[in-house]
Amino acid sequence: MSDVIDDDTTTAAHSRTNWAGNVTYSASHLAEPRSVADLQRLVASTPRLTALGSRHSFNTIADTDAVQVTLTGLPPELDVDGDRRVARVAAGLTHAQVAAGLEARGWALANLASLPHISVAGAVATGTHGSGVGNASLAQSVVGFEIVRASGDLEVVGADDPRLDAHRVALGALGVVVAVHLAVEPTYRVAQTVHTGLGWDVVDAQFEQVMSAGYSVSMFTGYTDDGIRQVWTKRREDRDDPVVDLTALGAVAGLEPIHPVPGSETAGVTEQGGVPGPWHERLPHFRSSFTPSAGAEIQAEYLIAAEHAVPAIQALRRIGTAIAPVLYVSEIRRIAADDAWLAPSSERDSVAFHFTFRRQAEDVAVALPLIENALAPFGPRPHWGKVTAASPEQLHQVYPQLGAFAALARDLDPEGRFRNPFLERVLA
Repeated sequence: MSDVIDDDTTTAAHSRTNWAGNVTYSASHLAEPRSVADLQRLVASTPRLTALGSRHSFNTIADTDAVQVTLTGLPPELDVDGDRRVARVAAGLTHAQVAAGLEARGWALANLASLPHISVAGAVATGTHGSGVGNASLAQSVVGFEIVRASGDLEVVGADDPRLDAHRVALGALGVVVAVHLAVEPTYRVAQTVHTGLGWDVVDAQFEQVMSAGYSVSMFTGYTDDGIRQVWTKRREDRDDPVVDLTALGAVAGLEPIHPVPGSETAGVTEQGGVPGPWHERLPHFRSSFTPSAGAEIQAEYLIAAEHAVPAIQALRRIGTAIAPVLYVSEIRRIAADDAWLAPSSERDSVAFHFTFRRQAEDVAVALPLIENALAPFGPRPHWGKVTAASPEQLHQVYPQLGAFAALARDLDPEGRFRNPFLERVLA
């Protein structure tokens, strides 16, 4: 029996912001169902509602003028089928919670984002990823969903369902996901090292080699004359990845912990210095027990085909001075192609350009067109949870399956129960 007071899953009107504080939600109510049955009744009886994850999106994808629903009140279930190597994960759990639970059982995920604080369902729905030439987005590890449809019915979309790839990055448009089935593997250990001061000449000549020199590699830069400020290399102990001697290429190994955002407290970063540790304590850049990154910030990210990485970097260097006043740092990562229709890395090995801006909305609005124009020759796909100046027409050009996805959303939700202004604009 539900413990929801008066059988009402809706709280009073509220005013909430996203994690970074750059979006104030306009929802009239926040619903907090305590069971899947409560959620089903809520969906069936509510004209419009939008699922709210861990509030780490920087745009209005989770906003609505109707009802928001959070899944944090559902039972925090985590079960592993060792024979199938599949974990069933409650959608409201964060990756930090799931990772700790899997590690305790001797299992692991193949990849994690740089932030472990984000919800599993939200990360999957927006195409979030980590890094690694052989690592696809987090959505690629999904082999099934349990989802409440617009009718209130609970449906399982399994590995043999031809619609699975449409559901892997679904923007909240197809229903409210209550559980995610994730492929897992035996636990492993990772060692992380950080180098500073890699020159642009090395990037121009050996970009792919450097990005392949570990299970996961990230570069941090400002696209100015100081080149690549940091290279974070994460190597699995059970793999024999190629080794690139970054010191021989002019970089300097970090002797003390380094934060990617200049001036930020280093206590929050995961352990560096080549000290091996559990996968979930090295693959993210930030410890789950600390507030990640800068906090008061705005983020944007664009993915292009990996083959265009070097000319794209050169194009961004040409606008480096123009965006420097509003840019904390930019991260460059490599991601393997995946099958999700709307994944920014769908069907192509990709390089991602992530921008962490100061929370100066007007200045960011000026910087975005500069970045998007610089990347335009390479077909940039914006991350669904970040800010962008791209029009719906441009999104349909760079996401070839967006039209088919919009048609599926209309079929599954003909009355637009899960629509909000963001989806109305993108899927129109």
